[in-house]
Amino acid sequence: MKVWPKIIIRILATWCLVAGGFWEAIGQRMVQTAEKAPSTPSARAKPMDDGGPIRLHPENGHYFLWRGKPTVLIGSGEHYGAVLNLDFDFHRYFATLAADGLNHTRTFSGTYRELPSSFGITENTLAPKPNRYIAPWARSTTPGYYDGGNKFDLSRWDEAYFRRLHEFMRAAQRSGVVVEMNLFCPLYEEELWKASPMNIRNNINDIGDCPRTEVFTLKHPKLLEVQIAVTRKIVQELNPYDNLYYEVCNEPYFGGVQEDWQRRITDVIVETERELPNKHLISWNIANGRKKVENPHPAVSIFNFHYCVPPDTVAMNYHLNKVIGENETGFRGKEDVLYRTEAWAFILAGGGLFSHLDYSFTPRHPDGTFRDYKSPGGGSPELRKQLSILKQFIERFDFIRMRPDSSFIKQISEKLSVQALVQPGRAYAIYLHVPLPEKPKNLQELLREQIQTDLVLDLPAGSYRAEWVDTKTGQIADSARFEHAGGLKKLRSPVFANDIALGIQTLK
Repeated sequence: MKVWPKIIIRILATWCLVAGGFWEAIGQRMVQTAEKAPSTPSARAKPMDDGGPIRLHPENGHYFLWRGKPTVLIGSGEHYGAVLNLDFDFHRYFATLAADGLNHTRTFSGTYRELPSSFGITENTLAPKPNRYIAPWARSTTPGYYDGGNKFDLSRWDEAYFRRLHEFMRAAQRSGVVVEMNLFCPLYEEELWKASPMNIRNNINDIGDCPRTEVFTLKHPKLLEVQIAVTRKIVQELNPYDNLYYEVCNEPYFGGVQEDWQRRITDVIVETERELPNKHLISWNIANGRKKVENPHPAVSIFNFHYCVPPDTVAMNYHLNKVIGENETGFRGKEDVLYRTEAWAFILAGGGLFSHLDYSFTPRHPDGTFRDYKSPGGGSPELRKQLSILKQFIERFDFIRMRPDSSFIKQISEKLSVQALVQPGRAYAIYLHVPLPEKPKNLQELLREQIQTDLVLDLPAGSYRAEWVDTKTGQIADSARFEHAGGLKKLRSPVFANDIALGIQTLK
């Protein structure tokens, strides 16, 4: 296990010894760990490319730079339990994401878990079976944990957990997948608090005697110190990886999570990495749907939202010049068309990250082939291929030079929604789709076959190539080259069902 540099550990340990009681035990264990373990973690991760960890693109902060290339993150992943659930085979999972051409996943650190009854999710990866839950903290020798096994000792780390975490990160790294490490999650209901290691009933440290709505506040110093310690530990362990950024807390707008607590944890990440070789991006999850970000923490570079239909939150926050992401979807139904159109609309509106919550991944189906689920969302092998087509489409463009702007589209002959990214006079990426509400009452009544539309575009003079892309297959449905003297230009689409993309670029 990677350990803190000995001198830092000794300073912290001295403080802990002075504090007495619970912190004396932590201090003693820190000293013992420093004596037994090597001072550097060497071969945990594959060496990074010279570019270091994924970061904001220096020329356009709405996108990423990773491994020397401008990057948009697009994923369709399991329900965040790949590390904490010992029954989940993340090697098969990452092989699937790589084969599907996707490059993003979320995972929860293990400070939070769910139960089989949580949220109506079939075979929920965040709800491990009894004795199959692993957390950053070690188990004690005292029986009595919520669903069996021993209680947790919040003053000791579980080495098996960190071995598994490093194996997970290396597997993601080899597969070209960027990991969003979500450190904390609110306790949505009492039963989840009853299952938490931070609940006084589940640990031997006399920590966590408080309401669930006060767990992620500054009201309980000993609980806060446990949260700070686990944040530092994870940040130190994962410092070598290039395929990583941190999200402080999933959905902090529920369960009593306070902003000053989020800011404190954000500061801990920054402070911990200050003395480490690599610096990683930090994300805050802002809202379900849409919200204008006010007074952002200066260290936050990614602002993530959930359930962004329509994707107007991108325009609301585009002035931040940071990545605007949608990192959870669902509650709209099971059909692929819902999440395909949601993804295309969000990215073509200027988003830099889209991560679908894919319920076809379960512990029994780590390759994403489960279809008979009753979960409140969607996901399928076909949808993942369609999301990969979106990624390939965006990568055809020099997208860091592009901005969201549909004002050049002067007329659409059919009733369709449109998003567009533009580099004026050079490149135009357009997405057309049937309008779909967030939660359609009767989806089939809204879907349309045999659509053909005329677009009237205001383009500067030049030589152009236009390609209509089938969003279901990735095939070029139609293409044309044309000379244009400037002004209005009419283009007719091929016949399509529900949605289609159009790419226009100047000929060199």
